[in-house]
Amino acid sequence: MAEFLVIRLPADANAPAEWIAVDGNGARRGEPVAGALADAAAAAQERRVIVLVPGTDVLTAAVDIPVKGGARLQAALPYALEEHLAEDVETLHFAAGLRRASGKVPVAVVRRDTLVDWLARLADAGITPWSVVPENYGLARLPGTISLLVSRDEVMINDGADVEVVMQGVRPGDALAAIGALDDGDAAEDARDDDAAAPAPAAPVLPRHALVYCDAETDERYRHDWIALRQELETLDVRLLPDGVTPRLAATVATGAGVNLLQGEFATRTEYAPLLRRWRVAAMLLGAFVLTGLLARAADLYFLSREEAALRDAFLAEYQEVAPGASAVRDPAAIVASLRTRTGHAEAPARFLQSLEDLSLALRAQAETRIESLSYRGGIVDVRLNAPNVTALDGIQKAIQERGRFKASIQGTSQQGERVSSQIRMEASGP
Repeated sequence: MAEFLVIRLPADANAPAEWIAVDGNGARRGEPVAGALADAAAAAQERRVIVLVPGTDVLTAAVDIPVKGGARLQAALPYALEEHLAEDVETLHFAAGLRRASGKVPVAVVRRDTLVDWLARLADAGITPWSVVPENYGLARLPGTISLLVSRDEVMINDGADVEVVMQGVRPGDALAAIGALDDGDAAEDARDDDAAAPAPAAPVLPRHALVYCDAETDERYRHDWIALRQELETLDVRLLPDGVTPRLAATVATGAGVNLLQGEFATRTEYAPLLRRWRVAAMLLGAFVLTGLLARAADLYFLSREEAALRDAFLAEYQEVAPGASAVRDPAAIVASLRTRTGHAEAPARFLQSLEDLSLALRAQAETRIESLSYRGGIVDVRLNAPNVTALDGIQKAIQERGRFKASIQGTSQQGERVSSQIRMEASGP
């Protein structure tokens, strides 16, 4: 699996950067490190580099725009966002992500000279980024949940759908109020008192569940805020980040989340013409080799098909002695197995089919669990599952064992972002 080095670039060029190595599922491949960018270049060897840039310097939004993509989408973005922009569009750089299920397109806007400065700092350190992503995209979007990441004087927040912003110098409650997640009692009372007021358009209903990430110091600073917010929301869960913010953000962006700012004039380009000229003779030889292999494969398939037809005719002739009048058969092996069963010569019970039955019944109660792979050898079934938590895995293990035909054991688990990956081994309980 591909590995990434996720570097969090500080707003202050003189401040240390932070980085961590992760794989494509967001799992750690090392410990978080802080230091000079030049030191991060050594850790970037043979890894793709994802650079997280300060979210306070980037406008992130989601726009409803009918243009599908390419140059037309790039040209349309300034007009779709003009009411949110206070600067000349000529000084800004626009980048778009993949269209979401809501139909909206995530967009990131940054000053062109700011992006040029970031890329220059990376180049001076000997780092060529694979992608450059605003850091607030590292806060995963969870449907039905408002997510916040509180660090120093910044609050990253999203509503689990299309609202994704970074606020500076505000408390968590102020951030929730800013996106409309808290009830405005005074406004509601004013609306009831004003009989002549026209009815306000219905606002989107935001989730009443909140998930907060922060370090222990921040948790202690806002502990009274959490108490107050729990009175206004249905739930508020605070999760501490013992190793800081960077590992949490890296786990999300490594899976492909976020908008890559390296688009348009800043897109990474590869010059293929010199490479093609250098390898032209080798490419011609490779093409000739592939063509020869395809011709040989076609000849083999032709002779094998003729041999298969001859074997089918021979089998049919023998089978018609047992079952006169039988027509051509599609699956000789199935017929032989059926004959062995009827004559009392069937082999051991089909453990594999039994294991699939028990596994499927166990998974019915765990709808969010997915099967990643399954293997069967020597009467033992190994199945790799991707579950929302360890509790779901325990439930599946117990459900299999309660049926009594198989023993189930968890071979190991690993954290993959918000989910858990594990392998369960199923062995027959008796002969």
